[in-house]
Amino acid sequence: MNKKFKASCHCGSIELELFLPNGFDLRRCNCSICRRKGAIVSSVLIENLKILKGKDSLKLYQFNTKAARHYFCSICGIYTHHQRRSNPQEFSFNTGCVNEFNPNDYPEPSLIDGIDHVKDRIE
Repeated sequence: MNKKFKASCHCGSIELELFLPNGFDLRRCNCSICRRKGAIVSSVLIENLKILKGKDSLKLYQFNTKAARHYFCSICGIYTHHQRRSNPQEFSFNTGCVNEFNPNDYPEPSLIDGIDHVKDRIE
């Protein structure tokens, strides 16, 4: 299995390189933003995602606790990746941006309960 993958937004302004030593670990989340973007995501350690092109075209969006950092292309609007709130040492990335990725080749992604996220609970 190829362990290095290229990913890009729709218009090609953003290009990423992903090093996936363990392949794809597919998930969907039901939090407010993930439900709306509908992406199947996988994760990678921060050091295993490199922005090859278009850093100046990336826009940042944060909400609620502002712990997660969601990035999207300022030209075509495609969500490319985000720094995870549950594990800030990782980026999750939009598998739809990976040219070689075909969701039909993988089992159904697991669902993460982002609606009742542990970091939202007041104790």
